[in-house]
Amino acid sequence: MTLWIDTHCHLDAREFSADIAAVHARAVANGVAHCTLPAVGVVNFDAVRLLAHEYAFSYALGIHPLLVPEALDTDLQTLDDELTRRRLDPRLVAVGEIGLDYFVPALKQSPMRERQEYFYREQLKLARKHGLPVILHVRRSADRLLKHLRELVPKKSEGNGWTGIAHAFNGSEQQAMAFINLGFKLGFGGAVTFDPARQLRRLAAELPLDALVMETDSPDIPPQWLYTTAARRASGQPQGRNEPGELPRIAKQLAGLRGLSPEALAVATTANALQALPKLRALVSC
Repeated sequence: MTLWIDTHCHLDAREFSADIAAVHARAVANGVAHCTLPAVGVVNFDAVRLLAHEYAFSYALGIHPLLVPEALDTDLQTLDDELTRRRLDPRLVAVGEIGLDYFVPALKQSPMRERQEYFYREQLKLARKHGLPVILHVRRSADRLLKHLRELVPKKSEGNGWTGIAHAFNGSEQQAMAFINLGFKLGFGGAVTFDPARQLRRLAAELPLDALVMETDSPDIPPQWLYTTAARRASGQPQGRNEPGELPRIAKQLAGLRGLSPEALAVATTANALQALPKLRALVSC
């Protein structure tokens, strides 16, 4: 069976509270060998850790930019303390999900823009301190993310530079190559299944194969076959729920864009995930 790694899914979300065991079983049945669960704030640090241990997944700890408006400065100390407490936990593989979001209008205006950047920089410093990769939230913010990454490149004593994943990448080719040159892999998921996403599909087809990893962002970013239009949502039909078991079908479309077999894409993206998140090597048998 072709085996996959879902490098980004939020299985602690309330959408999965009633059937997480069934979601896990479908993922395994469809060849998803491993899932990485990023936290979004101190409120779910315990949840992602406990799920990772229960289902033999991995997890990351961080404060998501969308939660920055409610976050306290002391949350950064809480994150530092938790990273220290869990430093010997083999399932803690990264700091994340962290980053910047300039899509939401309220977040791209001062002073919230500056507060986002403060939390982002401080979490990059914590990733350096603890010698961990980072999982980045990139939404209308690639250039600013890159600016801070360049300014805070880990010293030799802290590693050989950045590693990690630019999650749900949807920027330009120039921005993609800038992340790659800094040591990042780029996460691709359900968005590549939409025919109108021409720029994203072109990047998925043309970027270096050794730069790509697969993800679902479950329960979000549903693929085209699960997507509910705004008109249908307005009439009361809920948005389709994404889950890790959809990853092989998403990947099949990406493989088709590149002229690869799904098996070849699985081998490549698994190797890439292990490079981006090195602690996965001890957890994944693919």
